[in-house]
Amino acid sequence: MFDFFRKHTWLLQVVLAFVVIAFVGTGVYQGYGSLMGDDSTTVAKIDGRKLTRSEWEFAQREQMERIRRQMPNVDAKLFDTPEMKRQSLDAVVRERVTLAAADKLHLVVTDARLQRELLGVPQFKRADGSFDFDAYKGFVQSQGMTPAMFEARMRQDMSLRQVIQGINGTAIAPLAATSAALDAMFQQREVQVQRFATKDSADKVAPTDADIEKFYKDPANALQFQAPEAASIEYVVLDLATLKKGITVSDKDLREYYAANEKRYTVLEERRASHILVKVDASASAADRAKAKTKAEGLLAEVKKNPASFAEVARKNSDDTGSAEKGGDLDFFGRGGLAAKPLEDAAFALKADEIGPLVESEFGYHIVKLTAVRGGDKRSFESVRAEIEGEVQTQLAQKRFSEAAGEFTNMVYEQPDSLKPAVDKFKLELKTAQDVHRTPLPGASAALANPKFLEALFGTEAIRNKRNTEAIEIAPNTMVSGRIVKYEAAHQLPLADVKTKVHDRLVTIQAAALARKQGEARLAELRAAPDTAMADAAVTVSRAQTHELSSPLIDAILKAPAAKLPSFVGVDLGDQGYAVVKIGKVLGRDPVAADASRAQAQYGQSWSDAEGQAYYAALKTRFKVEIKPGVLAADPAASSAAK
Repeated sequence: MFDFFRKHTWLLQVVLAFVVIAFVGTGVYQGYGSLMGDDSTTVAKIDGRKLTRSEWEFAQREQMERIRRQMPNVDAKLFDTPEMKRQSLDAVVRERVTLAAADKLHLVVTDARLQRELLGVPQFKRADGSFDFDAYKGFVQSQGMTPAMFEARMRQDMSLRQVIQGINGTAIAPLAATSAALDAMFQQREVQVQRFATKDSADKVAPTDADIEKFYKDPANALQFQAPEAASIEYVVLDLATLKKGITVSDKDLREYYAANEKRYTVLEERRASHILVKVDASASAADRAKAKTKAEGLLAEVKKNPASFAEVARKNSDDTGSAEKGGDLDFFGRGGLAAKPLEDAAFALKADEIGPLVESEFGYHIVKLTAVRGGDKRSFESVRAEIEGEVQTQLAQKRFSEAAGEFTNMVYEQPDSLKPAVDKFKLELKTAQDVHRTPLPGASAALANPKFLEALFGTEAIRNKRNTEAIEIAPNTMVSGRIVKYEAAHQLPLADVKTKVHDRLVTIQAAALARKQGEARLAELRAAPDTAMADAAVTVSRAQTHELSSPLIDAILKAPAAKLPSFVGVDLGDQGYAVVKIGKVLGRDPVAADASRAQAQYGQSWSDAEGQAYYAALKTRFKVEIKPGVLAADPAASSAAK
């Protein structure tokens, strides 16, 4: 889970990677504890200081909210596991240990160092490299903090990094150890594999009714034959479409809007022109410019006398190579569409088929002919009335939504036993749905596909008392609240309904056991007579070249002892059956597995991480970390923390 955050920039780690805000220093650490209320239940002690259950629960909620912001569709059940609870507790303890070490080591961050760190953040830099204060303030505000709070957190993070990086940053992986480890990691082995597939033994087993009933009744198998919890619900959605229905706009207001935005309803005028360019640099001498102008005037006189010859004259004489071959055609362009503004202005001053006077620009002298005009027409009010009405209604609805959302939120909370007050107040549709589960069903959409809404629906209070959920924003300008009308807890399905499923499961288990028995017998034969031939062709495998062998099989092959060859190993593949492997040769590193220098660097990083973990373990001992026995099993926040 935390690997997700480590892949982001250090800035996001500063803001997102902390599970709980806990500052050291006079009054700050204690002040944080006071925010947690009077809960004196201790889950752990670090350096003689108590970590309360309230602080731990706060850390779990913070962790979940951070992950939800990064992955909105994450399954809420992911949080309600012993592993996740242990992870959040370990994270809080680790931070407290590191804070204690930073305090004892007197690690501080000077203003100058903090400033350097801020100036190095790419998100806070303008294109010219200067510091963008507006971007900085906007980011800080988006995190719900003041600059002082953000900078305090940065100081803390920088201090914490010093504690571990003092070890991580100085670790050295010995060359001999590195080489041996890489040899083992990227080693190739020539093997022969004989498979005993479960499917090949399926027709040799026949579970009895007694076997089926026994397997069905075994508590260890109950979850396999269980109907998930489900509910029939009613819910309401407050969105812009709903608010727009109650908004009417007078004809007078619509006409005023039309007049104020008439440019939007006018088709952009475009003109098509051809030109002949007599090129002369702006820095040219007066004599050269006069010579160019004389030439241009001659060409102008020629095309004025015979307008039909314009294209031919342009092809032969224009210095604009891009348009000359097209008879001087510049195609259609609007205002601002030409690099030479005097040429553009001249084109917009002419009438169709008119050849204008000589035009001077920074490129030289132009002879311009307007060939076509399009656009410039204004759409009538009646033709855009419906469009304007929709726009105005949307704008008014957006203005009203903020106020309506607040009222909606208060109403579903203050009158939790019914959604009717909200329906009547906002003219909402009371929607219903049956067979709703805690996770979105295939094909679900809108509110019924929103994990946060479903999570709230299946909260303890909502299930027990059938009360409204809080108002939940499921999309921009869209809020929903719902309540359970009928709830059915998860329960084991009758044997008659799942007998086929139980039978098939037993066939797989018994066939896999038979395949394993056959494989183990074959393994014993080969070990007794190593020279026995195997039918399967030998292949060379490594972690990079698996030849479609499964990961468990590759791992077993590369971990098997190979001091004496041939070597044999049996691999239990679970439901897939069993495999017997003969290792005939051990070869060197696979050349395609990894770049040697990069692999060595990665190994060095792993070595560094290992030393960092060892140092952290030593710090835990130094600061006498005590975690209360059974605290995870006794956690009353298990269900509420994920809601």
